[in-house]
Amino acid sequence: MKTRYLSTGNEACAEGAIRAGCQFYAGYPITPQNEITAYMSRRMEETGWTFIQSESELSAISMVFGASVAGARAMTSSSSPGISLKQEGISYLAGCELPGVIINVMRGGPGLGNISTAQSDYFQATKGGGHGDYHSIVYAPASVQEMFDFTYKAFAKADEYRTPVMILADGTLGQMMEPVEFDDDIEPSGRVTKPWAMTGAKGRKANSVKSLLLGDGVLERHNEKLQEKYNEIEEKEVMYHDHDTDDADIVMVAYGTTGRIAYSCMNKLREEGVKIGLFRPQTLWPFPYKEISHLAAQGTKFLVIEMSSGQMLQDVRMAVQDDKRISFWGRLGGGIPTEEEIIETVKKM
Repeated sequence: MKTRYLSTGNEACAEGAIRAGCQFYAGYPITPQNEITAYMSRRMEETGWTFIQSESELSAISMVFGASVAGARAMTSSSSPGISLKQEGISYLAGCELPGVIINVMRGGPGLGNISTAQSDYFQATKGGGHGDYHSIVYAPASVQEMFDFTYKAFAKADEYRTPVMILADGTLGQMMEPVEFDDDIEPSGRVTKPWAMTGAKGRKANSVKSLLLGDGVLERHNEKLQEKYNEIEEKEVMYHDHDTDDADIVMVAYGTTGRIAYSCMNKLREEGVKIGLFRPQTLWPFPYKEISHLAAQGTKFLVIEMSSGQMLQDVRMAVQDDKRISFWGRLGGGIPTEEEIIETVKKM
């Protein structure tokens, strides 16, 4: 039976992890994601699994690495500067082909910035962040329900592809409250069989999990194998929502909180007779290049809206291949675009 609850985005994210069978959580406090850590400290004890408040962000991602090597479903969460500290560990997860879920509830930056909502970690999330040729799957929720759904899904995809998966949320989504629905009859999933995990040989050949590959050509072949996996993810795992794009002269492209604001603007402009639509990427990597390119082939103009200086804008440009048809509206350092600003920008187009 499905039940509706009133929840913050952070707590819905944490419950999504519990329902997905998260067996290990390690985190270090930072606003605006602290509710995830607090919620997990209570719920992990109730489920009999392991919660650790680590001494630092570096320790947290290293503990996730160790838990994942042992076959556990593992997660950590933080906000922008804390995620920066985790980048080496995320690269190690990718290099060792280890699943892990990382939650980033973004705040303003650079540096310590402020605790307001922002979207300025897009490059960090989608272009690797750490060293080496790797990708993480990146989900971009735009509601409390999607905070739950995407976190639940992240564990399955991390295991399926043996790769780190990131939820890229923002401070507004983390703190806001909305109804969220999930099935009370579904118990948290149990341990997934992982033949590669280091659980003790027990009569079989010992497993080896490492990313230090020094033999002649070994690291190159390993990277080629990773790229084959990333190509498969790009083919199969793109997610997006589009609204009223079939007849649109202008399509707004926005994700997360700005996607919600843009949706409201779209409805108001439609009432005034403006043919406008919304394209909201739900995966930022893999990015929906083909789908936006298809819209561009119809002669559509685009307005990219972000709480950054224009980071997703670069991916939209790659998809459209015509800068003259692309406009941008962004706010920086915790500024949130208003409906009035967006509607005015559309009318100027």
